[in-house]
Amino acid sequence: MKKDVKIIFHIDLNAFFASCAMIKEPHLKDKVFVVGGNPISRRGVVSTASYPARKLGIHSAMSINDAFRIYPKLIVVPLQFNLYQKYSNLFFQFLKKYSNLVLEGSIDEAYVDMTEAAQKKHPLELAKEIQEGLLQQHGLPCSIGIASTLFLAKMASDMKKPLGITVLRKKDIVTKLFPLPISSCFGIGKKTYPRLENIGIHTIGDFTKTEHKEKILTIMSEPSYQSYLEHILGRSSDLIDPKRYAIPKSISNETTLNYNMNSSDAIFKVITEILEHTHERLVKEELVAKTVGIRLRDENFDTINRSFTFAEHTDVYEMFFDAVEALFEENYHEEPLRLVGVFMNAVMQKKDLKIDYNLFTYQSFTKREEQMYQTIEKKKTS
Repeated sequence: MKKDVKIIFHIDLNAFFASCAMIKEPHLKDKVFVVGGNPISRRGVVSTASYPARKLGIHSAMSINDAFRIYPKLIVVPLQFNLYQKYSNLFFQFLKKYSNLVLEGSIDEAYVDMTEAAQKKHPLELAKEIQEGLLQQHGLPCSIGIASTLFLAKMASDMKKPLGITVLRKKDIVTKLFPLPISSCFGIGKKTYPRLENIGIHTIGDFTKTEHKEKILTIMSEPSYQSYLEHILGRSSDLIDPKRYAIPKSISNETTLNYNMNSSDAIFKVITEILEHTHERLVKEELVAKTVGIRLRDENFDTINRSFTFAEHTDVYEMFFDAVEALFEENYHEEPLRLVGVFMNAVMQKKDLKIDYNLFTYQSFTKREEQMYQTIEKKKTS
């Protein structure tokens, strides 16, 4: 590759939740099993399916009941968030040995700028080394896409799973990318691709044909259309700047319940666990938030988001907990839920606050002092 062309790796951990389950319980290797859902009531949905299960037609988002119809001897493994976070941390630590330009795509995927490392070793050798290292040292299988942009690298990593390595050069776009179904185009959602198929856009190549433009614009806006074209044709971003994404505007975590729950105590226990994980990240990254909220989705997929905004930014767990508890009590009415989540908005770095948190923190306030301080601040702004 030319020196002025970036070498971007997209590294995607294969069936991550299932891989973590096999690390913890090696007997699951080569077994037909899924993560998520309840094996006794046969309620809930599949979060991740093992590859033997996938070969039988079992897939994520399928109901556990349907999965048992396909394979009555199916093994169901509960979700284990602490385990996933542990191996996600190991994954990103491992990648940082190769480059300091690592962007987290999600808990189990990363974009890595390997341009500098590739000056000393061929990209394919680096990819094999990373793949073998993750598998041998941590038991994590992965697929790797190599390309000159983030989008193309992402598409390449999806082309060969599990344990695949795929190079997607710009000159290969027509032969490798264009024949793929439009449903596989990263970013085009589950609601959009069926509409594109209905107007004759069946492949990524179909999407790029100028004679189809007017039809496509009946489904999406001109800016969206042009953006997808830029991505597909290899003209989108090749920039990995971890600092740009280091301070998220929001932090959120959610989980699909093992089965549709209607026990308020059991549901709130799950929400509390999610809040703890979310708060841990906030503290670890030295951030503060001004808004905290909950997400509740019922068995009909109707979703509500309810939030509370504090007078000032904070990282005090008790404040978040009290707000989340009040929001839950006010908005949950004993209906069966399939998904719950917690989010924090208006996030910023603690060091950027006007308050000097080293000397004058919420943690050191008595409740009376805190109320007095907030009253004074309100008067200043009124």
